[in-house]
Amino acid sequence: MEENKCTFSGKSLLVPSVQELAKDSNLTLPSRYIQRDDDQPLISDDDHALNLADHQIPVIDFHKLLSEQSNGSDSELEKFHLACKEWGFFQIVNHGVSSSLLEKTKTEVQNIFNLPLEEKKKYWQTPGDFEGFGQNFVVSEEQKLDWCDVFVLTTLPIHMRKPHIFTKIPSTFRETMVNYSMEVKELERSVTTQIERALKLKDKEVTELFEGGMQASRLNYYPPYPQPDKVIGLTPHSDASGLTILLQIGDVEGLQVKNNGKWIPVKPLPNAFIVNIGDILEMITNGEYRSIEHRATINSQRERLSIATFCNPNFGAEIGPAQTLITDKSPAKYRRLGTPEYFSGFFSRKLDSKSYIESMKL
Repeated sequence: MEENKCTFSGKSLLVPSVQELAKDSNLTLPSRYIQRDDDQPLISDDDHALNLADHQIPVIDFHKLLSEQSNGSDSELEKFHLACKEWGFFQIVNHGVSSSLLEKTKTEVQNIFNLPLEEKKKYWQTPGDFEGFGQNFVVSEEQKLDWCDVFVLTTLPIHMRKPHIFTKIPSTFRETMVNYSMEVKELERSVTTQIERALKLKDKEVTELFEGGMQASRLNYYPPYPQPDKVIGLTPHSDASGLTILLQIGDVEGLQVKNNGKWIPVKPLPNAFIVNIGDILEMITNGEYRSIEHRATINSQRERLSIATFCNPNFGAEIGPAQTLITDKSPAKYRRLGTPEYFSGFFSRKLDSKSYIESMKL
Protein backbone atom coordinates (compact mmCIF):
# COMPACT_ATOMS: atom_id res chain seq x y z
CA MET A 1 0.00 0.00 0.00
CA GLU A 2 1.39 3.40 -0.93
CA GLU A 3 2.12 5.63 2.02
CA ASN A 4 0.03 8.55 0.82
CA LYS A 5 -3.02 6.33 0.43
CA CYS A 6 -2.85 4.94 3.95
CA THR A 7 -5.45 6.41 6.27
CA PHE A 8 -7.46 5.68 9.36
CA SER A 9 -10.55 5.20 7.21
CA GLY A 10 -12.99 2.39 7.78
CA LYS A 11 -16.66 1.64 7.37
CA SER A 12 -18.87 3.11 10.09
CA LEU A 13 -22.59 3.66 9.66
CA LEU A 14 -23.87 7.19 10.10
CA VAL A 15 -25.91 7.86 13.25
CA PRO A 16 -27.80 10.85 14.73
CA SER A 17 -26.09 13.45 16.91
CA VAL A 18 -26.39 12.48 20.57
CA GLN A 19 -25.74 16.08 21.55
CA GLU A 20 -28.88 17.09 19.66
CA LEU A 21 -30.91 14.22 21.14
CA ALA A 22 -29.90 15.27 24.65
CA LYS A 23 -31.33 18.77 24.14
CA ASP A 24 -34.87 17.32 24.20
CA SER A 25 -36.04 17.44 27.83
CA ASN A 26 -38.93 15.10 26.96
CA LEU A 27 -36.75 12.58 25.17
CA THR A 28 -37.79 8.95 25.21
CA LEU A 29 -34.44 7.19 25.06
CA PRO A 30 -34.17 5.23 21.79
CA SER A 31 -33.67 1.51 22.42
CA ARG A 32 -30.29 1.48 20.65
CA TYR A 33 -28.81 3.57 23.48
CA ILE A 34 -30.19 1.48 26.35
CA GLN A 35 -27.35 -0.58 27.77
CA ARG A 36 -27.50 -3.70 29.89
CA ASP A 37 -24.26 -3.71 31.79
CA ASP A 38 -23.75 -6.72 34.04
CA ASP A 39 -20.25 -5.60 34.95
CA GLN A 40 -19.55 -4.09 38.34
CA PRO A 41 -20.20 -0.39 37.60
CA LEU A 42 -18.08 1.22 40.31
CA ILE A 43 -15.88 0.44 43.27
CA SER A 44 -17.90 -1.72 45.66
CA ASP A 45 -18.97 -0.52 49.10
CA ASP A 46 -16.34 -2.78 50.65
CA ASP A 47 -13.65 -0.96 48.72
CA HIS A 48 -14.60 2.38 50.25
CA ALA A 49 -13.30 1.08 53.57
CA LEU A 50 -9.87 0.81 51.98
CA ASN A 51 -7.49 3.63 51.21
CA LEU A 52 -8.95 5.26 48.10
CA ALA A 53 -5.43 6.21 47.04
CA ASP A 54 -4.89 2.53 46.31
CA HIS A 55 -7.64 2.76 43.71
CA GLN A 56 -6.11 5.54 41.66
CA ILE A 57 -3.93 5.15 38.60
CA PRO A 58 -0.29 6.14 39.27
CA VAL A 59 0.95 9.71 38.83
CA ILE A 60 4.33 10.18 37.12
CA ASP A 61 6.37 13.35 37.59
CA PHE A 62 7.81 13.57 34.09
CA HIS A 63 10.35 16.27 34.89
CA LYS A 64 11.75 14.08 37.66
CA LEU A 65 11.75 11.04 35.35
CA LEU A 66 13.79 12.87 32.71
CA SER A 67 16.14 14.38 35.31
CA GLU A 68 17.02 10.93 36.62
CA GLN A 69 18.77 10.09 33.36
CA SER A 70 21.54 12.53 34.29
CA ASN A 71 21.73 11.98 38.04
CA GLY A 72 21.80 8.17 38.05
CA SER A 73 18.61 7.66 40.07
CA ASP A 74 15.94 5.20 38.98
CA SER A 75 13.15 5.74 41.52
CA GLU A 76 10.71 7.48 39.15
CA LEU A 77 11.70 5.10 36.34
CA GLU A 78 10.77 2.13 38.51
CA LYS A 79 7.47 3.82 39.33
CA PHE A 80 6.93 4.40 35.60
CA HIS A 81 7.75 0.76 34.81
CA LEU A 82 5.30 -0.54 37.41
CA ALA A 83 2.60 1.85 36.14
CA CYS A 84 2.98 0.45 32.61
CA LYS A 85 3.21 -3.15 33.82
CA GLU A 86 0.53 -3.27 36.54
CA TRP A 87 -1.94 -0.60 35.46
CA GLY A 88 -1.38 0.19 31.78
CA PHE A 89 -2.59 3.69 32.72
CA PHE A 90 -0.96 6.66 34.45
CA GLN A 91 -1.21 10.43 34.72
CA ILE A 92 1.72 12.65 33.75
CA VAL A 93 2.38 15.92 35.56
CA ASN A 94 5.25 18.38 34.97
CA HIS A 95 5.24 17.28 31.33
CA GLY A 96 6.51 20.56 29.88
CA VAL A 97 3.52 21.39 27.67
CA SER A 98 2.52 24.99 28.38
CA SER A 99 -0.66 25.58 30.34
CA SER A 100 -1.61 28.35 27.92
CA LEU A 101 -1.65 25.89 24.98
CA LEU A 102 -3.66 23.38 27.02
CA GLU A 103 -6.23 26.06 27.93
CA LYS A 104 -6.43 27.20 24.30
CA THR A 105 -6.94 23.60 23.18
CA LYS A 106 -9.67 23.02 25.74
CA THR A 107 -11.47 26.20 24.62
CA GLU A 108 -11.30 25.26 20.95
CA VAL A 109 -12.59 21.73 21.62
CA GLN A 110 -15.52 23.20 23.56
CA ASN A 111 -16.16 25.66 20.71
CA ILE A 112 -16.24 22.98 18.00
CA PHE A 113 -18.98 21.10 19.85
CA ASN A 114 -20.86 24.35 20.47
CA LEU A 115 -21.24 24.96 16.72
CA PRO A 116 -24.83 24.92 15.40
CA LEU A 117 -25.89 21.62 13.86
CA GLU A 118 -26.07 23.15 10.36
CA GLU A 119 -22.43 24.23 10.68
CA LYS A 120 -21.39 20.82 12.01
CA LYS A 121 -22.93 19.13 8.97
CA LYS A 122 -20.11 20.64 6.89
CA TYR A 123 -17.73 18.41 8.85
CA TRP A 124 -19.92 15.32 9.22
CA GLN A 125 -18.60 11.86 8.55
CA THR A 126 -19.17 10.44 5.10
CA PRO A 127 -19.78 6.72 4.43
CA GLY A 128 -16.53 4.79 4.79
CA ASP A 129 -14.67 7.64 6.49
CA PHE A 130 -14.04 7.99 10.22
CA GLU A 131 -13.11 11.65 10.18
CA GLY A 132 -15.42 14.46 11.21
CA PHE A 133 -18.46 14.43 13.49
CA GLY A 134 -20.33 11.21 14.27
CA GLN A 135 -19.55 7.91 15.96
CA ASN A 136 -16.99 5.23 15.17
CA PHE A 137 -17.16 1.45 14.88
CA VAL A 138 -20.88 1.30 14.05
CA VAL A 139 -21.04 -1.80 11.86
CA SER A 140 -24.74 -2.79 11.99
CA GLU A 141 -28.18 -1.20 12.33
CA GLU A 142 -28.88 -3.36 15.42
CA GLN A 143 -25.71 -2.44 17.28
CA LYS A 144 -25.99 -0.65 20.63
CA LEU A 145 -24.75 2.95 20.46
CA ASP A 146 -22.65 5.02 22.83
CA TRP A 147 -24.08 8.15 24.45
CA CYS A 148 -21.38 10.25 22.86
CA ASP A 149 -20.52 12.39 19.85
CA VAL A 150 -16.99 12.40 18.49
CA PHE A 151 -15.00 14.56 16.13
CA VAL A 152 -12.06 12.68 14.60
CA LEU A 153 -9.14 14.39 12.90
CA THR A 154 -5.93 12.94 11.49
CA THR A 155 -3.18 15.33 12.56
CA LEU A 156 0.17 13.73 11.64
CA PRO A 157 1.97 13.14 9.38
CA ILE A 158 0.94 16.23 7.43
CA HIS A 159 0.35 14.38 4.13
CA MET A 160 -2.31 12.22 5.80
CA ARG A 161 -4.53 15.13 6.79
CA LYS A 162 -7.88 15.03 5.00
CA PRO A 163 -8.29 18.23 2.95
CA HIS A 164 -12.10 18.01 2.93
CA ILE A 165 -12.01 18.31 6.74
CA PHE A 166 -8.72 19.93 7.67
CA THR A 167 -8.86 22.92 5.31
CA LYS A 168 -12.50 23.72 6.10
CA ILE A 169 -12.56 23.67 9.90
CA PRO A 170 -12.41 27.07 11.69
CA SER A 171 -8.90 28.51 11.39
CA THR A 172 -8.38 29.08 15.13
CA PHE A 173 -9.35 25.46 15.83
CA ARG A 174 -7.07 24.19 13.04
CA GLU A 175 -4.06 26.24 14.21
CA THR A 176 -4.54 25.16 17.80
CA MET A 177 -4.80 21.49 16.82
CA VAL A 178 -1.62 21.76 14.73
CA ASN A 179 0.30 23.22 17.68
CA TYR A 180 -1.21 20.74 20.12
CA SER A 181 -0.43 17.76 17.89
CA MET A 182 3.25 18.75 17.67
CA GLU A 183 3.54 19.06 21.45
CA VAL A 184 1.86 15.68 21.93
CA LYS A 185 4.24 14.17 19.36
CA GLU A 186 7.19 15.36 21.44
CA LEU A 187 5.62 13.92 24.57
CA GLU A 188 5.05 10.63 22.74
CA ARG A 189 8.77 10.50 21.81
CA SER A 190 9.72 11.09 25.44
CA VAL A 191 7.36 8.42 26.75
CA THR A 192 8.47 5.79 24.24
CA THR A 193 12.13 6.61 25.04
CA GLN A 194 11.41 5.97 28.72
CA ILE A 195 9.73 2.66 27.80
CA GLU A 196 12.94 1.61 26.03
CA ARG A 197 14.92 2.67 29.08
CA ALA A 198 12.65 0.84 31.53
CA LEU A 199 12.70 -2.39 29.49
CA LYS A 200 16.39 -2.05 28.58
CA LEU A 201 15.59 -2.28 24.87
CA LYS A 202 18.33 -1.85 22.30
CA ASP A 203 18.60 0.01 19.00
CA LYS A 204 15.55 2.22 19.58
CA GLU A 205 13.19 -0.70 19.02
CA VAL A 206 10.15 1.41 19.93
CA THR A 207 10.99 4.99 19.00
CA GLU A 208 12.08 4.13 15.45
CA LEU A 209 8.74 2.43 14.77
CA PHE A 210 6.91 5.60 15.81
CA GLU A 211 9.06 8.03 13.78
CA GLY A 212 6.83 9.54 11.11
CA GLY A 213 3.98 7.58 12.64
CA MET A 214 0.28 8.19 12.44
CA GLN A 215 -1.42 10.48 14.92
CA ALA A 216 -5.15 11.06 15.13
CA SER A 217 -7.18 12.98 17.67
CA ARG A 218 -10.63 11.96 18.80
CA LEU A 219 -12.59 14.76 20.47
CA ASN A 220 -15.28 13.33 22.74
CA TYR A 221 -18.51 14.98 23.88
CA TYR A 222 -20.57 13.13 26.50
CA PRO A 223 -23.94 14.85 27.13
CA PRO A 224 -25.58 14.42 30.53
CA TYR A 225 -28.48 11.98 30.90
CA PRO A 226 -30.87 11.85 33.89
CA GLN A 227 -30.50 8.07 34.24
CA PRO A 228 -26.78 7.54 33.62
CA ASP A 229 -26.97 3.82 34.47
CA LYS A 230 -29.05 3.25 31.32
CA VAL A 231 -26.43 4.51 28.86
CA ILE A 232 -22.69 4.14 28.31
CA GLY A 233 -20.47 6.96 27.09
CA LEU A 234 -17.86 4.67 25.56
CA THR A 235 -18.05 0.90 25.26
CA PRO A 236 -15.45 -1.06 27.29
CA HIS A 237 -12.41 -1.68 25.13
CA SER A 238 -8.65 -1.50 24.95
CA ASP A 239 -7.06 0.94 22.49
CA ALA A 240 -5.65 -0.52 19.29
CA SER A 241 -3.10 2.31 19.17
CA GLY A 242 0.49 2.23 20.34
CA LEU A 243 0.00 4.90 22.95
CA THR A 244 -2.99 7.09 23.84
CA ILE A 245 -2.52 10.53 25.38
CA LEU A 246 -5.72 12.05 26.77
CA LEU A 247 -6.45 15.57 27.93
CA GLN A 248 -9.56 15.97 30.05
CA ILE A 249 -11.55 19.19 29.65
CA GLY A 250 -13.12 20.22 32.94
CA ASP A 251 -13.44 18.26 36.17
CA VAL A 252 -16.36 15.93 35.42
CA GLU A 253 -15.29 12.34 36.04
CA GLY A 254 -16.27 9.58 33.63
CA LEU A 255 -13.22 7.58 32.58
CA GLN A 256 -13.00 4.20 34.32
CA VAL A 257 -10.17 1.69 34.14
CA LYS A 258 -10.52 -2.04 34.74
CA ASN A 259 -8.05 -3.20 37.38
CA ASN A 260 -8.20 -6.61 39.05
CA GLY A 261 -11.69 -7.12 37.68
CA LYS A 262 -13.09 -3.86 39.08
CA TRP A 263 -13.95 -0.59 37.36
CA ILE A 264 -11.87 2.18 38.93
CA PRO A 265 -12.93 5.83 38.34
CA VAL A 266 -10.07 8.10 37.28
CA LYS A 267 -9.82 11.46 39.03
CA PRO A 268 -8.11 13.70 36.46
CA LEU A 269 -5.53 16.14 37.81
CA PRO A 270 -5.63 19.71 36.45
CA ASN A 271 -3.65 20.02 33.19
CA ALA A 272 -2.25 16.50 33.54
CA PHE A 273 -2.20 14.03 30.67
CA ILE A 274 -3.73 10.60 31.13
CA VAL A 275 -1.59 8.09 29.21
CA ASN A 276 -2.39 4.48 28.45
CA ILE A 277 -0.64 1.56 26.82
CA GLY A 278 -2.33 0.43 23.60
CA ASP A 279 -2.55 -3.00 21.97
CA ILE A 280 0.42 -2.26 19.69
CA LEU A 281 2.73 -1.62 22.65
CA GLU A 282 1.45 -4.79 24.29
CA MET A 283 2.60 -6.63 21.16
CA ILE A 284 5.94 -4.78 20.95
CA THR A 285 6.71 -5.46 24.63
CA ASN A 286 5.67 -9.11 24.16
CA GLY A 287 3.07 -8.74 26.90
CA GLU A 288 5.40 -7.15 29.46
CA TYR A 289 3.16 -4.07 29.29
CA ARG A 290 -0.54 -4.66 28.67
CA SER A 291 -3.32 -2.60 27.19
CA ILE A 292 -6.16 -2.26 29.66
CA GLU A 293 -9.91 -2.18 29.21
CA HIS A 294 -11.49 1.18 29.95
CA ARG A 295 -14.84 2.85 29.40
CA ALA A 296 -16.61 6.19 29.84
CA THR A 297 -19.66 6.68 32.03
CA ILE A 298 -22.21 9.50 31.90
CA ASN A 299 -22.96 12.23 34.43
CA SER A 300 -26.62 12.88 35.24
CA GLN A 301 -26.32 16.68 35.13
CA ARG A 302 -23.11 17.83 33.47
CA GLU A 303 -21.49 17.30 30.11
CA ARG A 304 -17.98 15.90 29.86
CA LEU A 305 -15.40 16.56 27.15
CA SER A 306 -11.97 15.14 26.42
CA ILE A 307 -9.44 14.85 23.61
CA ALA A 308 -7.72 11.51 23.05
CA THR A 309 -4.67 11.46 20.78
CA PHE A 310 -3.74 8.07 19.34
CA CYS A 311 -0.02 7.61 18.61
CA ASN A 312 0.93 4.84 16.21
CA PRO A 313 3.82 3.37 14.21
CA ASN A 314 4.48 4.54 10.67
CA PHE A 315 2.92 2.69 7.75
CA GLY A 316 6.22 1.12 6.76
CA ALA A 317 6.67 -0.52 10.16
CA GLU A 318 6.14 -4.14 11.10
CA ILE A 319 4.28 -4.62 14.36
CA GLY A 320 5.44 -7.47 16.57
CA PRO A 321 7.53 -8.29 19.67
CA ALA A 322 10.85 -6.46 20.01
CA GLN A 323 13.75 -8.78 19.27
CA THR A 324 15.45 -7.91 22.58
CA LEU A 325 12.47 -9.34 24.47
CA ILE A 326 12.35 -12.67 22.62
CA THR A 327 14.37 -15.41 24.34
CA ASP A 328 14.22 -19.18 24.77
CA LYS A 329 12.48 -18.63 28.10
CA SER A 330 10.18 -15.94 26.69
CA PRO A 331 9.25 -16.80 23.08
CA ALA A 332 7.18 -14.45 20.92
CA LYS A 333 3.56 -14.33 22.11
CA TYR A 334 2.16 -12.28 19.22
CA ARG A 335 2.30 -12.56 15.46
CA ARG A 336 3.99 -10.01 13.24
CA LEU A 337 2.18 -7.97 10.61
CA GLY A 338 2.47 -4.69 8.77
CA THR A 339 0.82 -1.54 10.08
CA PRO A 340 -1.68 -1.26 7.16
CA GLU A 341 -2.87 -4.85 7.66
CA TYR A 342 -3.17 -4.29 11.40
CA PHE A 343 -5.40 -1.23 11.07
CA SER A 344 -7.42 -2.68 8.22
CA GLY A 345 -8.45 -5.51 10.53
CA PHE A 346 -9.14 -3.19 13.44
CA PHE A 347 -11.42 -0.79 11.58
CA SER A 348 -13.50 -3.62 10.14
CA ARG A 349 -14.98 -4.56 13.52
CA LYS A 350 -16.80 -2.97 16.45
CA LEU A 351 -15.15 -2.20 19.78
CA ASP A 352 -15.36 -5.27 21.97
CA SER A 353 -13.25 -5.57 25.08
CA LYS A 354 -9.77 -6.89 24.13
CA SER A 355 -10.99 -9.06 21.28
CA TYR A 356 -8.65 -7.57 18.67
CA ILE A 357 -5.43 -7.98 20.63
CA GLU A 358 -6.55 -11.51 21.53
CA SER A 359 -6.70 -12.31 17.80
CA MET A 360 -3.04 -11.26 17.52
CA LYS A 361 -1.80 -13.90 19.96
CA LEU A 362 0.11 -16.92 18.72
